[in-house]
Amino acid sequence: MSTKTPECWASDPQARGLRIEVTPERSLLLPHNHFIFAELDSGGDEQNLKLVFTAHEISIRGHHLRRIETVLQRMELSLLAKLPNNQRKLITEGQPVILEIVVTEIKPAAEQSQLN
Repeated sequence: MSTKTPECWASDPQARGLRIEVTPERSLLLPHNHFIFAELDSGGDEQNLKLVFTAHEISIRGHHLRRIETVLQRMELSLLAKLPNNQRKLITEGQPVILEIVVTEIKPAAEQSQLN
């Protein structure tokens, strides 16, 4: 049995992109140089962290997400994944916990105007 604490994020100073495990069957790899901005909303019991890349917006709901925001600021964030319910109780107090990840593709303005 593994004694390693499960984590829903990872950092790597050599990372050139961010891997997002949307579901166990689907992942997305976004280059760091496509990152535009992040926005953290800390109101209430849960936090919401929005990451905007050139073609995708990533919405993360969870707890203690400031650490993830700080690692992304240094362009060292390498992995984001939702933590399964049965593993959440194993997380050390104060560590980030991701409850939900939603990925939205950003359509180019020209493509959106053609749809309207």
